Amino acid sequence: MRNLPIYGRKETATRQGPIIGIDLGTTNSLVAFFRDNQPFIIPDRQGHQLTPSVVSIDEDGHILVGHEARNRLETHPEDTVFSIKRFMGRGVRDLAQMASLVPFNFNTDENDIVRINLKGKFYSAPELSARILAHLKKQAEDYLGEPVSSAVITVPAYFNDSQRQATKDAGMLAGLDVRRVLNEPTAASLAYGLQEKREGLVAVYDLGGGTFDFSLLRLYEGIFQVLATHGDTHLGGDDFDQAVIHQVLAEMNLPEESRQDPGLLQGLRLACESMKTQLTDAEQAVLAFRHPAGCYERMWTRAEFEALIQPLVNRTLDSCRSALQDAGVEAGAVDEVVLVGGSTRVPLVRQEVERLFGRSPHCENNPDEVVALGAAVQANILSGSSRDMLLLDVTPLSLGIETYGGVIARIIPRNTTIPTSATEMFTTYVDGQTGVDIHVLQGERELASDCRSLARFQLKGIPPLPAGMPKIAVTFMLDADGILRVEARDERSGKEQFIEVRPSYGLTDSEIEQMLKESFEHGGEDLELRLLVEVRVEAERVIRAADRALVDSAVLLEDGEEDTIRSAIDSLKEALQGADRNQILERQKWLDQVCLPFAERQMNAAVRSLIRGKGVDQAEATADKLRKL
Repeated sequence: MRNLPIYGRKETATRQGPIIGIDLGTTNSLVAFFRDNQPFIIPDRQGHQLTPSVVSIDEDGHILVGHEARNRLETHPEDTVFSIKRFMGRGVRDLAQMASLVPFNFNTDENDIVRINLKGKFYSAPELSARILAHLKKQAEDYLGEPVSSAVITVPAYFNDSQRQATKDAGMLAGLDVRRVLNEPTAASLAYGLQEKREGLVAVYDLGGGTFDFSLLRLYEGIFQVLATHGDTHLGGDDFDQAVIHQVLAEMNLPEESRQDPGLLQGLRLACESMKTQLTDAEQAVLAFRHPAGCYERMWTRAEFEALIQPLVNRTLDSCRSALQDAGVEAGAVDEVVLVGGSTRVPLVRQEVERLFGRSPHCENNPDEVVALGAAVQANILSGSSRDMLLLDVTPLSLGIETYGGVIARIIPRNTTIPTSATEMFTTYVDGQTGVDIHVLQGERELASDCRSLARFQLKGIPPLPAGMPKIAVTFMLDADGILRVEARDERSGKEQFIEVRPSYGLTDSEIEQMLKESFEHGGEDLELRLLVEVRVEAERVIRAADRALVDSAVLLEDGEEDTIRSAIDSLKEALQGADRNQILERQKWLDQVCLPFAERQMNAAVRSLIRGKGVDQAEATADKLRKL
């Protein structure tokens, strides 16, 4: 049995206090609430709606969050952390490509998750993110005048299971019951009121401070379904700034040790942010900042800036094309294009998106706020004040298990709507086998060795039956937050085992991209290898069955027949030493042919054994059953 999806579920709940919506962003975070039939952003006491996603520790050991922390970026860079979202669900081994972007001191144990050293104490990304979430929770409580214990938190659609789990952990540490981890593009669609459309295709282009997501959604009579998604968890406005920083450092011609000075880098980064913002509305802007060796100041044009970031923008367009290809949709068939994220204010981004889709994108709403507003709409659905609406997201990579021969059996294919459940039946390969290993995999390649290992567990206590007789049902259940539960059950004995996949850290950005890229580059080669493995496995099964029959039913052999069968077996074994799939198939077919008369005598003998001693009616009934088998 395969593909038993839970196509969707209406999100309802009894009223248990306010449920807030939170956009936990790379650069800034926001909190929103739904009241009087519309969502709104909750400001802090100073009237700020955006909360910088920055955490700092002052001289007294107090932890500062938001604007207070951001003000210390230049003066206390070694005690201040920004862009912590980039490290959610990551391991130390993932740091190679990211460490150069941030001036933090990390732990060095490759088996550990990423931890940042602040004043001699190491903090994980979920711990630091929890401080931001707690700050937003308090902000909401001050405004609403009542305690808040539940929230919907948004994540990039391309976040893998580890990154989603890290986000839920951060919420728990902040004292929040995370009712839903919601994909940011889906949240944005809710904020734009696209559910009011009867039907159509909507593309959501989400370029934030540190992540990029593209999602293609189908809207039909109140149902939101994500058809395909693609993205990059290491691409955003921070990378635009970094491109300018590299150019400025090259122009300044500073010694290498000066280029690593945290204060200089932070001051330059803030100056680049300011220039980027000015170039949104102006054709030129001054980039100026002071540093230990003096002062850098010069006029930058929008054309110069755009030339630096063009390769980065092109990467986002490549992701859009990949998702469209996955969904089998042409760019011109898209009805609506929505821009989300502060970095979509950059004129070049809007121009390139319009060129790709042939239509002007929606950008009438504040791109910084739409995700948080959508989270508030989802929170309202969960609170019981729901509109009649379904939200259907997808899983970005295929999930399955390793089977004999080292190939992957996909149980939940890539871009399957979640939440979902799917079951496949498997069996044993060796006679008398009393246990099986379940190796859970994620990826698009055909061989298990080329996919990512998620978990392993064993199902024990299977009755010792001949190979192929046991029926083992393996069920994958993927919930709305992308958390996977795998169950294995022996149908005969009722023995079962399960595991909830919660890895300590997830895929790197390059691994996600590479897994998809390699699945296309090596598609033909992988398929040929898989077919060869499957042919070998089947040939080995036929050889074992023939060997067993020659021993168990030797009395039924005719003169010279055993030598003929043995010769065909040896010929097939010889073919198995090579990699010629057609030769293996031909020799297996020959073995089947020479065994056919012998097999027919075995069947006749079995029939006579079954009906011996029975009455005529019973014998005819038994023969009839055998004919139907």
